[in-house]
Amino acid sequence: MAEENANEKRRALLHVQMDVPAEHEAELNDWYWNEHLPERLAVPGFLSGRRFEAADGVSPKYLAVYDLEDLSVLESPEYRALVNPPDPHTKAIGRMLNTNLRRVYVEMPRPGA
Repeated sequence: MAEENANEKRRALLHVQMDVPAEHEAELNDWYWNEHLPERLAVPGFLSGRRFEAADGVSPKYLAVYDLEDLSVLESPEYRALVNPPDPHTKAIGRMLNTNLRRVYVEMPRPGA
């Protein structure tokens, strides 16, 4: 339990990889830039959000990376209101995805720090 509490105060990273059929790429990209990213960045504790496209053409094509103050951001009322339940458009986008891999990481303290 003490380790859990220590993790909450360490910076965190939300890492999401996704693929979508070509016929839905324009809708995914519009949703991401105009709805999804601005909503996340409005949540207290979301420090930044960046998006990448695979340079080698290998699946999954898209990667989104969010810097978080700590793990507790993902349990905050503001974030929970976005994801539980998701809005209808976000839910529809989720059904379009071929791949949706989501991982959360905590920053490792430097040895001796």
